[in-house]
Amino acid sequence: MDKMIAYCGLDCEKCDAYIATIKDDQALREKTAKIWSEWNHVNILPEHIRCEGCRASGAKFVYCEALCPVRQCALKKGVGTCGDCADIDTCPTVGKVFENAPDARERLKQ
Repeated sequence: MDKMIAYCGLDCEKCDAYIATIKDDQALREKTAKIWSEWNHVNILPEHIRCEGCRASGAKFVYCEALCPVRQCALKKGVGTCGDCADIDTCPTVGKVFENAPDARERLKQ
């Protein structure tokens, strides 16, 4: 599976943190930090907006690296993605991602 597909099936190449990192786009970092701060009711600074992909080596957004329950579970189970896990259809953790992004499940089935 493409390394730019996250454990949950989201496409990292479409993530603003990834785009801002790859393009070294300070304006996008600032915009993303502001939006994500508002969505999550936390203070996210532009310098926090650094990520090279969930499953790729390199920088990760702090949530993705240390707090994402999907990523932590996949690492613990040693699966390539949630698509490799026998529990994918009943998992409430990745199921929350699928509720908001049904295309993520489809990506994992490919």
